[in-house]
Amino acid sequence: MFMFRYVYFLLIAYGLLLPGLAGAQGYISRLLHHPVPGGVAVVDMGSTGQAPSAYYKDAQVMVLRDSDQAWIAVVGIDLKTAVGQQSLQVQDSDGKRQLIFEVQAKNYKSQHIKLKNKSHVNPDPKQTQRFEREYEEQIRAYRNFRATGPSNVSLDKPVNGRLSSPFGLRRFFNGEERNAHSGLDFAVPAGTAIKAPADGVVTIVADYFFNGKTVFIDHGQGFITMYCHLSAFQVEQGQQVDRGQVIGKVGATGRATGPHLHWNVSLNNTRVDPAIFINAFVP
Repeated sequence: MFMFRYVYFLLIAYGLLLPGLAGAQGYISRLLHHPVPGGVAVVDMGSTGQAPSAYYKDAQVMVLRDSDQAWIAVVGIDLKTAVGQQSLQVQDSDGKRQLIFEVQAKNYKSQHIKLKNKSHVNPDPKQTQRFEREYEEQIRAYRNFRATGPSNVSLDKPVNGRLSSPFGLRRFFNGEERNAHSGLDFAVPAGTAIKAPADGVVTIVADYFFNGKTVFIDHGQGFITMYCHLSAFQVEQGQQVDRGQVIGKVGATGRATGPHLHWNVSLNNTRVDPAIFINAFVP
């Protein structure tokens, strides 16, 4: 153990330890760095020069200046990512380089749900076509990368209420396994006002087969939030919204067993645990 600490000290002292491995110390890093499947890795890219650009699995990722003045990449990690090393491609004034970060293990629970509407488990061909069309529309919104923003990454809760179904649950509908839960559910009454957790631009206002009435907000740099099962909209596509502005009301539209808000957070076209951004992450 002594030898390991001595070598580690020498690596830091002589600048030989990669920034991405040294562990970032700024406020954003302390808040968001939970490098698990479905989590977020904050990678330190150094503090000198202009903002680098960074890519993970060919998708551009958010780059910010942290409170300790380090440039950091805020990387969304897919739920299906294996434990172990992942690489980030960085481009700056000195050229291209690669930084390594480590994905740690996390176990997610299972959830069994009974639905009366059987088509929300096994849709017919026409409904499947509708879902596929709607899915592509949402993926296009998730892939969008605006250079400006975000106004903040420590988010407000969109509603005040009990957290019910957490992110990452393995879900079984009427006994059949489907995709893991890609968001965070709030158990709140129908009609509860939903507020934007940060400034942004509304990119989707639509009524979807599974999601019901849905709003997407683009906060900048691939940072996208989604709000599902609404009963009413209070924004329009293309509208600029401010933090705290009401965007709609809670409902039970789409594949829902009762009134609640399903909230998604996406980074670099990867759905990640929203609890991270409201300081409610459970390891």
